[in-house]
Amino acid sequence: MNVEGFNSIFDKAVADYHLTDDVNSKCNNPYADGTLENLLYRKCWIDAVQWHLEDIIRDPSIDPAEALSIKRWIDRSNQERTDMVEYIDSYFLDKFRAVVPKEDAKINTETPAWAIDRLSILALKIYHMQIEASRTDATAEHLKKCSDKLAVLLQQRKDLTTAISELVEDIASGAKYMKVYKQMKMYNDPNLNPVLYSSDRK
Repeated sequence: MNVEGFNSIFDKAVADYHLTDDVNSKCNNPYADGTLENLLYRKCWIDAVQWHLEDIIRDPSIDPAEALSIKRWIDRSNQERTDMVEYIDSYFLDKFRAVVPKEDAKINTETPAWAIDRLSILALKIYHMQIEASRTDATAEHLKKCSDKLAVLLQQRKDLTTAISELVEDIASGAKYMKVYKQMKMYNDPNLNPVLYSSDRK
């Protein structure tokens, strides 16, 4: 499996989002439904929208009502992000369902999809740090700091890509095995968030 190719998909999703740079833009996924590529593109698009929602909500002059609306949008986005990670892990579970783990097989601290989640976020960090490192209205000090940070982010992506590749190879060979735990987020569930279920009783 070419994990390096995942970065190309994420970079495309980030670039496509910035064609309009609008959180309301429709995600026109270029990859076929049911493919891993489709899931990865959708995952990164969600991340790109949420990245910019987090920027917008930090505007000191934002109207409080708009801020509340965006905060709830971010909450929904977090749930969508989690759902997408679980869809991606389901892909890997299905792909490796016939693999019999070795007797000494070990479990990893995170699943492939949660590591891929970090790879998606890195694509956004790299895109925006490249912009900051190229600004014509910034000081030389700012440009140097951002260039240094960009170099770290690029190295981090290289290392994480290698680690994910090795994890997938280990699962495919039976050296490691997957266990997926649903995230069971509580704050969105009216049966688990005491603020929500208490208000229902009033």
